[in-house]
Amino acid sequence: MTITISSRKATLKDAFKERVGKKLQKLDRFFEEDAEASVTVTVEKERQTVEVTVRAGGMVFRSEKTAPDMFDSLEAAVDMIVRQITSNKSKLEKRLKVNAFNDAVFAEGMAEQEFRVVRTKKVPIKPMDVEEAVLQMNLSGHEFFVFTNSASGEVNVVYKRKNGDYGLIEATAAR
Repeated sequence: MTITISSRKATLKDAFKERVGKKLQKLDRFFEEDAEASVTVTVEKERQTVEVTVRAGGMVFRSEKTAPDMFDSLEAAVDMIVRQITSNKSKLEKRLKVNAFNDAVFAEGMAEQEFRVVRTKKVPIKPMDVEEAVLQMNLSGHEFFVFTNSASGEVNVVYKRKNGDYGLIEATAAR
């Protein structure tokens, strides 16, 4: 697994970089060697946020945790990815490394999660710019809004981020 470590508003010590490598070794049993992991550390006052993103086999696994200590944030973020993988074990077995789930840790006690679609909603998607889409989202009270971007003609999604800012998802072909 290739690991990239970056930081915002912080200088990372070698001890933390070594811990990242050690913690991400936990994930090697799930992914082939061509997997890519990126770890981003953001420090804001007393909060230290660690975001871990793993790209492998056309899938993206992401977790973000905040704690007063970046080591604790790292532990929690990696553990969350392991939980994401194990809770979706049956659906991921075909996409991950062969025999990734043969470990005894996963054999007992892991309940499979069923995906249930409990409601279907049809919405008209009309052309608009990003600002209008954010306005429509806020007026509807939802956390996201699907629209056709009038500039590109593509289907996009705007969403509200945890910090109160907005994000834009532009669909592209899978790599």
